[in-house]
Amino acid sequence: MQLNEVNFDGAVPVDSYGPGFFRIGGEVINGAMIAVEAQARTWAGLPDEAALIALADQADVIFVGMGAEIAHLPRPLREALEETGVGVEVMSSPSACRTYNVLLSEGRRVALAVLPL
Repeated sequence: MQLNEVNFDGAVPVDSYGPGFFRIGGEVINGAMIAVEAQARTWAGLPDEAALIALADQADVIFVGMGAEIAHLPRPLREALEETGVGVEVMSSPSACRTYNVLLSEGRRVALAVLPL
């Protein structure tokens, strides 16, 4: 098997995660987090709809990690995001982190909003 080095060209991938935290671009963020290309910050979680809607200008798809298990987004939030035209994919937080990293390494316009495990 041949392994190839992944180049993120200045973007910050999710390095790791664990109970209550995410490590992204070498920085530890406790609690929920939003990441887009070269920046990551804390997030107030699902009630903070404005933060997710603001990502629509920076990404073509937002990966929403719902914690350890998959859960549905609240209907009003899903509808608000759909109105912006951005794609939304809901999955567990570990899956969202992995998917975000893969597409980020391909140079795609993606964002990540994850709840902690």
